[in-house]
Amino acid sequence: MDYRSFWNNDSYAVVGHSQRKPFPTISYGKLKERGKKVFPVDPSVQEIKGEVAYPDFVSLPEAVDAAVLELPRDETKDWVEKAAAAGIRNVWIHMGRETPEAIALAAEKGLNLWYGTCAVMYLSEGFSVHSIHAWVNKALKRY
Repeated sequence: MDYRSFWNNDSYAVVGHSQRKPFPTISYGKLKERGKKVFPVDPSVQEIKGEVAYPDFVSLPEAVDAAVLELPRDETKDWVEKAAAAGIRNVWIHMGRETPEAIALAAEKGLNLWYGTCAVMYLSEGFSVHSIHAWVNKALKRY
């Protein structure tokens, strides 16, 4: 699986649940910096970084190509189901958020699924903690 290919989509929904875990503002911001159309999805707040936060995929003003799920692990399977129901075929589950049930559901629904690694290491440029993470993964042939 080529993890980099996920980031070639034009539009994304970045999903978090701020009431339980900080919203993934780095992934959200880095996608915007790349000129992607990005919508924050968070059912627990009204706004993320000055923009409307949508409670679910159905509420988005337009369809998106992909969803990035960076939320509490016990919610991942439900959001995979919601992505499939909304017609979102490309789903990234942030490392440590995947569950066997979510992975099986994605396969059952025929989704293109990326999981098991950090989204930010593909989105960050220059030297950072995330670039070190990327370097280690490249050395281990997991990038």
